[in-house]
This record gives sequence, structure tokens and C-alpha cells, in this order.
Amino acid sequence: MTLAIFDLDNTLLGGDSDYLWGRFLCEQKLVDGAEFEAQNERFYRDYQAGNLDIEAYLRFALAPLKGRPMAELRAWHRDFMASMIAPIMLPAARELIASHRRRGHELLIITATNEFITRPIATALGVDELLASEAEIVDGVYTGEPRGVPSYGEGKVARLRHWLDGRATTLDGAWFYSDSHNDLPLLELVDNPVVVDPDETLKARAEERGWPVISLRG
Repeated sequence: MTLAIFDLDNTLLGGDSDYLWGRFLCEQKLVDGAEFEAQNERFYRDYQAGNLDIEAYLRFALAPLKGRPMAELRAWHRDFMASMIAPIMLPAARELIASHRRRGHELLIITATNEFITRPIATALGVDELLASEAEIVDGVYTGEPRGVPSYGEGKVARLRHWLDGRATTLDGAWFYSDSHNDLPLLELVDNPVVVDPDETLKARAEERGWPVISLRG
């Protein structure tokens, strides 16, 4: 079965769910607003520049979840989906996903953003398979620590290869859609890389390689 892989933030979404989660926490006064917002902005700039310390970032992003009851976190996320995610859902992204589904392709979202944030978004987009950075849970609560290999940069390739082990699906003819130069390792791996509303670095690389460039925001 042909695999259609999608990055999430700024690809299927018209914004970055990880960054917006930080803004949501600040606006709802669930964290120390000024300090958290400053760190959130710094990490986001590091991501855009391609020099993000993913382990440090995940510890920062997961800290507000630490020790919280799951029911409380789910309530936070419902409000987050309504206020931050619903406005950046892209109709063209839904149609792109549907077009691959009509062709009988297996659908997969792969994202550096943690699974707590992204699982409900993937569900809302109708995609069951998700590879996201994972958070440690002990006795039913988040510890604030990341778990396993983060799906960022080369880590996306490692996580994808592990996910493919034992499956009938292969990378033969696979598609991958992304906006970010951080995803070059995976874009260079697949047979059908497609660049979506790219950053300047990725746009230049796409022009060099002759990769198709599309927009889901028009």
C-alpha cells in the first residue's frame, strides 16, 4: 500500500500547534505568562533557524502537564482546540487528505510536536496513524519528561523506519508533505516529496531539486 505522510504544523494547519499551545497556556494564566512566553518565543525562533534543542524544548513544553489529572488536561485541550486550532484548520488540507484516501493510500501524520497536543488534532483531521514526540506517563500522570526518540529532523526518519517494521506498507512510492527545512531528511528519503507553503530555506532547496511546491492556504 502506498504511504502518504504529512507534517502537521504549518503544513496541514495554518499555524504551529506547539507554539499556539504555549500562547494558550499564557492567555489562560495556567503558567507564569511572561517567563513562559519568552521561552516559548525563543524555542520557536530556534526551530525556525534549524538549531532547536529538541530534548530541552520537550521538557519545557511538557512541564505544565506534570502531575496534572488527565481529566483536567483533557478539559484544557478541548478549550485549546476551540480557541486556537479550529481557526487554523485548512479546508484544502482536508481535501488533500481525502484525495489520498480515495486513492487507497495509507495515511500518516508525523510531527515533532508532542502526542498530547497532536492526537486530538489528527483525530479531527480523520487520520488515525500518528507519529509524534512522546511523553512519559507514570501511574496515569505525565512526569514532564520526554520518552523515546523525538520525531524531529533525522528522528522522523528513525521513527518512521521503526513504525514500518513488520508492516506490509513500504516507502515505495511514498509521499511526504512538509513546510519546513527541518524535514529535509525525510523529504529526501521519499519518492514523492511535496513542499507546502515553505520557509525560505526549504523553498530554495525545492527549486534546486525540482520538487513541487503547493499552497493549502489560498
